Amino acid sequence: MSGGSVSTTYLELSQDDGTAHKFYEVTVEALMVTVRYGRIGASGQTQVTSFPSADKARAAAAKKVGEKVRKGYAPAVPGQRAPRSVTRRQVTSTPSTARAVAPVLWRFGTGSAAFGIHVDDEHCWVGNQAGDVYTLGHDGRVLARFNLPDGVKCLVADDFWIYAGCDDGKVYDLSSKLPFAAYDIAADVDIFWLDIHEGVLDVSDRDGKLTVIDHEDEHQWSRRSQGDHAWMVRADDRAVYHGHQRGVTAYAPDGGGELWHTPTRGGVLFGWQEDDTVYAGTAHRVVQRLSKASGAIEATYACDGAVYSCATSPGGRFVFAGDAASSVYCFDQDGTRLWKLGTGGGSALSMQYRDERLYLVTTNGSLVCVDASEAAVSAAQQGTVPVARDVKLAEALPAYAPATTASAVSTVAQAPAGSIVVQCVQDSARLRVHVVSEGYDSSWNVQFPRAIREPGARYVVDALHPAAGGFYRVRGDIRRLL
Repeated sequence: MSGGSVSTTYLELSQDDGTAHKFYEVTVEALMVTVRYGRIGASGQTQVTSFPSADKARAAAAKKVGEKVRKGYAPAVPGQRAPRSVTRRQVTSTPSTARAVAPVLWRFGTGSAAFGIHVDDEHCWVGNQAGDVYTLGHDGRVLARFNLPDGVKCLVADDFWIYAGCDDGKVYDLSSKLPFAAYDIAADVDIFWLDIHEGVLDVSDRDGKLTVIDHEDEHQWSRRSQGDHAWMVRADDRAVYHGHQRGVTAYAPDGGGELWHTPTRGGVLFGWQEDDTVYAGTAHRVVQRLSKASGAIEATYACDGAVYSCATSPGGRFVFAGDAASSVYCFDQDGTRLWKLGTGGGSALSMQYRDERLYLVTTNGSLVCVDASEAAVSAAQQGTVPVARDVKLAEALPAYAPATTASAVSTVAQAPAGSIVVQCVQDSARLRVHVVSEGYDSSWNVQFPRAIREPGARYVVDALHPAAGGFYRVRGDIRRLL
């Protein structure tokens, strides 16, 4: 570090294989130490800490720099290395040609273009390009807000766990109060979409490549498909289904051998799956249903514009689609169009159906709840719709940022009754986490946020769940055991 009243050390870690592309900057000014970090080319996040004396501030800064240098960071000049490649989806939305407007119950404006949506039994989740993820009740009440470092590409669920794919190259676990970075995607991957199944991450990208990463954030395999711009990836026990400009390709989850490839009518812009079928929404105005077993096209659902999103009711009884002209459609499972309605607020970039309601994320950044019951749709077709309620964000609602260091995690003096203790252990060059509490297999690894791991540190977790791959997943809050 240089001398004077203010000193700054700037480091970067950018490996040739693309497994890291980030910076770390430490500035000391009098009693204050400011740390700024993130992906190269982004403004990153900032933490400021005050110390009792200038000597202690300098010592703390030197320790932080030393830790990063030991992890492979090296001095660099800001701006000399190219930032991570990030593609913002360019979409257009024209007025709907439908004769009637959908029966919208409520809408919530996120304030920025939004793509990510997930709806479960209790909550609705929506993520936008500003890095905000909101949790709402089914009645539209805003319950929680997470503030991630960069734009949210998509939201996916893997059983209990909710994940946000972010433009900073990380995938954040949003299942507890504080979000954690669960996966760090290689810098040469321009993320388009992702899915997670049993803790295994599948990433599709701009170049049409599919990358698979395991629960320990370690690369497993990758395959380059026949087409680029891969906006679809869905996974189950049998295969990973990858949609791109040339159609849909299915790969074996263990090793990535190609199982089948099916050309679609136009490039794939969105994908959905049910137990035995996958659905591809395409640029050539159709949704096509494919057999998971063979890849055969079983049905085609014709729209009047490029299909930006699609979804189904359970079992594929009804198929829904959103087009580039701000319209939403419903089809019977055989392909018969049942209705077409205007969204009243832009084109649906993502959607999900649950309990006779269709939830849309639109081009104007709104989460929209549509009453998709037969009675409500019939009334809408006759020109009768409810007065949509505009949901407001509570000013006092806190925004939770990711926990990026061990110090960000709350501490406890002893493990509460019923909780489970895990410990960070050094395993050759990797830092793993194993279970200490009785009743668990201590040889299994625990999927655990890498940013808060410290050798020998013990943590208390609410619950552990075994995964099919022979590891444990944390459920609930994480606290450090003093």
